[in-house]
Amino acid sequence: MQSNKVAIDDSPGHDWYRFVLSYPPHIVRHYFEKFNIVEGMTVLDPFCGTGTTLLEAKKFGVNAFGVEANPVARLASMTKLNWNVDENLLYRSAKRIASELEQEFAKIGIKDESVEFSGINELLLETLPLESYKLLLKGSINPVSLHKSLNLIKKIKRTRVEIRDHLLVAAVTTIVNDVSNLRFGPEVGVTKIKSDKPLIRPWLERVSQISHDLELFKNSNSNNNSLSKVVKGDARLIDHYFDEDEIDCIITSPPYPNEKDYSRTTRLENVLLGYISNMKEQRVVKKTFVRSNTRSVYVSDRDHEYVKDIDSIQKIAHRIEARRIELGKTSGFEKLYPKVTLQYFGGMMKHLIGCKKTLKPGSKLAYVVGDQGSYLRVMIRTGHLLAEIAEKLGYQVEDIELFRTRFATVSKQELREEVLILSYNG
Repeated sequence: MQSNKVAIDDSPGHDWYRFVLSYPPHIVRHYFEKFNIVEGMTVLDPFCGTGTTLLEAKKFGVNAFGVEANPVARLASMTKLNWNVDENLLYRSAKRIASELEQEFAKIGIKDESVEFSGINELLLETLPLESYKLLLKGSINPVSLHKSLNLIKKIKRTRVEIRDHLLVAAVTTIVNDVSNLRFGPEVGVTKIKSDKPLIRPWLERVSQISHDLELFKNSNSNNNSLSKVVKGDARLIDHYFDEDEIDCIITSPPYPNEKDYSRTTRLENVLLGYISNMKEQRVVKKTFVRSNTRSVYVSDRDHEYVKDIDSIQKIAHRIEARRIELGKTSGFEKLYPKVTLQYFGGMMKHLIGCKKTLKPGSKLAYVVGDQGSYLRVMIRTGHLLAEIAEKLGYQVEDIELFRTRFATVSKQELREEVLILSYNG
């Protein structure tokens, strides 16, 4: 795909948060060109994550609107869109915080640049309340690193409000990437427990990179008057957040139906920042997600009712159940595979119904989605099934373009990732 010329490149420094992007920025620019998006228009990403689409929209000079249910991902998106920050003040404040922390750590025997320390009174180490600590993956961060992380976040929260979010995004990125014991693959896990690792230096390096990026953004976009906002909400309720005929274009990557629990991926950050402090609060957040894995399905869920008359989706669910019985699989999670499949496509249908109320006539939509075979190797052609749903709702399916393929280690199959292209004429 050919990308449109923009002022800022795609180097890693411009992604301030640690998420692996579901699609690269040049894909967004490609569809801006394909859809004839120009300044003054409004682009929506209803599953905006950490803001790939929104940042490109803002750099392109169009209004960037997003919806995100995950609190820390929403923080990252909003921060990337906020260029009204004095980059020199940002770095000076970080240096001051770093100096104060080094002195405070030294008082209890912690030297941040060294993994060797002695004489620490563990009773002086700060930790999380028990309910919050139980939310973390066991072994995800050691006690000394947790103490340092909590104190860094506490210092940042006391600093000036206009620079606070940028410092926090740099902090949680550093904590996860450089300090924690987490590893990321198809699912989040814990590596061999690390000794304590430096926090202050890599945090300052990230703040320096953000300061550099802010200077570039402002210099390259001095006449940019585009609007941006990220709503904390449920992508199935789009019409609750935006007005009729407000949106010109949607470019997004929703979750796929698989066993990836998106809430676990950011559990450490959400707990450290105080967004989630117990299982009840975690459940409240998860209930605003489109159901895409068995850990997010609840007895009260009713999204499956939206697809009760769509034979192709019902057949997929029946095939998964038949396969489960054939293989003699009896675990609670495996019994939920058919249900989560119906909940997923029902939730996406509910989402597309809500979108219709906010889209302008002639609007264009691009959904980056992927095939899945993780439910007992029954193939789910996500893009084609969503296309069928969209047609039933009055959208026009213009194309299903191959984006890339990936090899599934479990099913030994090449799975397609595609871009479903829709239009809506009202």
